[in-house]
Amino acid sequence: MNEPASVAYDVDHPSSSPLSIHDMTVAYHRKPVIWDIDYNAEPGELTAIVGPNGAGKSTLLASVLDLVPRVSGHVQFFGKPYHQQRSRVGYVPQRESVDWDFPVNALDVVAMGLYRQIGWCRRVTKPFRQRAMEALQQVGMEAYARRQISQLSGGQQQRVFLARALVQDADLYLMDEPFAGVDAATERAIIDILHHLRSQGKTALVVHHDLQTVREYFDHVLLLNMRLVAAGPTHEVFTDENLRKTYGGKLALLDQVGHQMTLAEPES
Repeated sequence: MNEPASVAYDVDHPSSSPLSIHDMTVAYHRKPVIWDIDYNAEPGELTAIVGPNGAGKSTLLASVLDLVPRVSGHVQFFGKPYHQQRSRVGYVPQRESVDWDFPVNALDVVAMGLYRQIGWCRRVTKPFRQRAMEALQQVGMEAYARRQISQLSGGQQQRVFLARALVQDADLYLMDEPFAGVDAATERAIIDILHHLRSQGKTALVVHHDLQTVREYFDHVLLLNMRLVAAGPTHEVFTDENLRKTYGGKLALLDQVGHQMTLAEPES
């Protein structure tokens, strides 16, 4: 769902925000997944998206990227629709969503992040391969450039997909559980890269499950349980009270939202 470029945002959704979401609702087969989300990402900050399983965290990322249709609402990146800002947005999907048997090596995967510049079905020339290799070096994977991705460990695969996002030199990075199933060394490498991106003024929104590291790793947090429970600086928002609101009462909330959607449906 692409809203027209003429959509006007008020002062609550400034064009300086890397990601602005206005009243967004997503449902699968009329079953609400996320409901009435209103949010502005803070520029130059690392933000954790936190919530229980089934809370809609991955759906939130997929819907703002137009990978999942929205029932309602508007989304803008740096004040414009996504289709006008694709080059400024990098995406790291869940590792489980990738076909690791696809016959490509690590360097090929990273070069895919440059296809908007290279052009589809065109040969990857030496300058682009050099950029892809430099991205692999950033994540400590240059020695595995010619290795088939199916032959890499889970942590190595995650580093390769992080390199694919890095090679885009985006201004905003959306990452879906980049720390899931990786070893301690890879986790440290990922957080070091995130801190480096922040030092360059870039922004990252990261779906994250480990509550114990939220305060250590992230500047801001978005607490989600189908609805936006709270969002803001970690030291203000990541409280016991907000966590109880986020992780408790999901079934009651689902029933409440589903009832509201039924009432909102027009009579046939």
